[in-house]
Amino acid sequence: MALRESFAIGSVRVRAGSTKEVELPITRLVTGGDVSLPVRVVHGREPGPAVWVNAAIHGDEVMGVEVIRQALATLSARTFRGTLVAVPVVNVLGFMTGDRYLPDRRDLNRSFPGSARGSLASRIAHLFMTEVVSKCDVGIDLHTGADRRTNLPQIRADLDDPRTRALAEAFGAPVMVHARLRDGSLRQAGRDAGAAVLLYEAGEALRFQEEPIAVGVAGVRRVLASLGMIDPEPADADHAAPLECRSSGWVRARGTGILHLDVHLGEQVEEGQRLGGLSDTFGRRVRLVHADRSGVVIGLTRAPIVNAGDALVHIASPVEG
Repeated sequence: MALRESFAIGSVRVRAGSTKEVELPITRLVTGGDVSLPVRVVHGREPGPAVWVNAAIHGDEVMGVEVIRQALATLSARTFRGTLVAVPVVNVLGFMTGDRYLPDRRDLNRSFPGSARGSLASRIAHLFMTEVVSKCDVGIDLHTGADRRTNLPQIRADLDDPRTRALAEAFGAPVMVHARLRDGSLRQAGRDAGAAVLLYEAGEALRFQEEPIAVGVAGVRRVLASLGMIDPEPADADHAAPLECRSSGWVRARGTGILHLDVHLGEQVEEGQRLGGLSDTFGRRVRLVHADRSGVVIGLTRAPIVNAGDALVHIASPVEG
């Protein structure tokens, strides 16, 4: 059997049946040090799809970095079919300081597809699109909750697209949510480039949490298996199907106070159910929090002090039947 062609990325080529780490130049610091985008390419010996998996588009979302590390540890280019392009840290500058945004305060996930001559965020987005997305058929974008929030492991994707829906089902997170595309997001830019893109949301920023990491690693492997890139695990045959949700919304505080929640991630709630309450600094209850819809809790605030209008509990409504 003829050997596959090598995979070109940046200024290097990765031979079939090998794994290579590549540094894609981003910018130079004022101190003179270079900043690069770290990429690991697993270029299988046998042909197959090209998939990218990335994390830390927001610099404080570290959980996905560990998901990628653990997933890569299980792969061998000698037995791999196709190509995996892994980018554990996209927002390198934010990651180094634990900051969600870039130094210019731009949100990288609102800067795609970017421009070679634009802002720093725009240039990083353009580099990622040019060197990674344009060479892949499928993408998995790993995220966590932001701004003192935590998320139930979930896939957000265009469930009306048959190819994307099949991948979301294969990932096997507890919930898959049909989510609209956001302007400037990697998911939108990836779809516009012809790729099927899954967005995995789980856990909290600046935290390694065992369950969200385990669900993420297993999900990435199941997607690769569904594409024929690796062999499936025997246990995957009995994996429960995700709960499909077509709409979701946040219950917001109707007053100011110290929050005490009575619900947990993954809990099924009914419209009108008490979710918790707000108290003053002496512990006197000043307001109750009730569900405004029936569904499953997919997100919670972790902030104890809330103001009127703050998002408290994220409830997704499952599809009937």
